[in-house]
Amino acid sequence: MALDTIDRKILAALQKRGRMSNSELSEQVNLSPSACHRRVQRLEKDGYIRDYVALVDARRLGMSTTVFVEITLQGQADDLLDAFEKAVSRIPDVLECHLMAGTADYILKVVAENTEDFARIHRQHLSRLPGVAQMQSSFALRTVFKTTALPV
Repeated sequence: MALDTIDRKILAALQKRGRMSNSELSEQVNLSPSACHRRVQRLEKDGYIRDYVALVDARRLGMSTTVFVEITLQGQADDLLDAFEKAVSRIPDVLECHLMAGTADYILKVVAENTEDFARIHRQHLSRLPGVAQMQSSFALRTVFKTTALPV
């Protein structure tokens, strides 16, 4: 299904404020409430809208440290990649894991309370990941810009 201008407006609005009512959304995109509701249902059914979530403030929960971890594996065999990906997906402190092209095989985004907490995460989880040959961690000093909204 191709997206038209109204579909894109709906997606942009919901990315900014996912809990707005259908009547608010329909007003914002200049569409009747029933037509707007049908479009949202179609966008959900077709997989453009995957889910609705609450974005929680990590600092308020005491997790003010973000660490980006570059990982190089010992090899590229499918079974090694699968084992690594399965193991890393079970670490609750890892928010993102990306298979990369370039010098590192993977980049992880890890959240921690502080450097001591990251040391614990490293010792208990990251250092035990299968097939890791090298690991390099970079601590974010400050988040300059962050969004979850995709350009539509």
